[in-house]
Amino acid sequence: MNKKLSDKKYDVVVVGGGIVGLASAYAAVKKGLSVAVVERHSQNKDASVRNFGFVTVSGQRRGEHWQRAMHSRNVWAEVAPKAGIQVEHSGLHMLMQRPEAMDVAEAFLKTEMGEDCKLLTQSEIDDVAPYLKKGQGVFYSPHELRVESHSAIGKLAHWLKEAQGVDFYNQTSVTSIELPNVYTSRGVLSAEHCVVCPGTDYSSLYPDLLATTKARMCTLNMMRVKPKQAFTLNAAVMSDLSFARYDGFAQLPEADALKNLLDDIQSEERQAGVHLIVVQSEDGSLIIGDSHDYSDRELPFRDTRIDDLILNEFYQVMDIGDVDITQHWLGVYPSADDVVFKASPEAGVVVGSVTGGTGASTGFAFGEELIEMVLESK
Repeated sequence: MNKKLSDKKYDVVVVGGGIVGLASAYAAVKKGLSVAVVERHSQNKDASVRNFGFVTVSGQRRGEHWQRAMHSRNVWAEVAPKAGIQVEHSGLHMLMQRPEAMDVAEAFLKTEMGEDCKLLTQSEIDDVAPYLKKGQGVFYSPHELRVESHSAIGKLAHWLKEAQGVDFYNQTSVTSIELPNVYTSRGVLSAEHCVVCPGTDYSSLYPDLLATTKARMCTLNMMRVKPKQAFTLNAAVMSDLSFARYDGFAQLPEADALKNLLDDIQSEERQAGVHLIVVQSEDGSLIIGDSHDYSDRELPFRDTRIDDLILNEFYQVMDIGDVDITQHWLGVYPSADDVVFKASPEAGVVVGSVTGGTGASTGFAFGEELIEMVLESK
């Protein structure tokens, strides 16, 4: 199909309307570039909307990725009010259920990542997190933000279109790229540069290049629950299983004892990749999860045994009474040893993917990297 989809010639065409694609579009706009976003669905429906909306800083892999998260968090804080995106709550409380978790938290606080984080006193716990069960203590990070992901992506796209002049071509697939032509299912776009943000689609564009990531698809069990007794969550909640899973904590030498202990006493949870995240929506409901099941594809069926493991950990941490499950769903993201992948397969084209399930947390910073890279590639 050689008909023109638009008479415009764009500085940048971004393929993919998930958070990384939208972040790349925003980074390009800030440089004064003309931008189009091509999205194969009417609105992105993959990892960017099937998650917690939890912008996580503490726990991200130490070094460059932690810095990406800190920067992205600040961009979220700046952009959210402009785009009409409500920040539901901020901060993170991690209940330390065992002494080994306390050792990890204390070690983390001695690193550069621990700046502004702290261990709460009992009076502080009673004041800001009375719904947590008793444990060894509570680790607090002020950095995290929570947005409603299923609506935030749409609002961000709308703001980029209406306020930033980004053109969107939805329900449109890109079939090939031969700059200055970007061939789509609806016609041809003209562009100086192209940034490909494939999300979970590793087969349509540059499949051989993306295969070098050796990424597997990670499927997650997630659910929304409604507490029978109303309460307000003052920050996101995690537990010992999170200390043992998130790289920023788990890669510290002090985490080895905790991981070994949990492998013994919570072997089912560890084998299923279960750890606890709890966030709250405006209507008072909670999103809780999650698990991690790795395959060569998104797994279509949900295992209720995994739900039971997540709920059991929830009840071990939260003292809020019973909850009713109102929604179940499966999340999905590409997972590789490296937390991001970026490459330039040809002049003027860059392919970028977050391969650690942290797109919401690091996407704005990563989008800036992709735009810098594509501008340098030609």
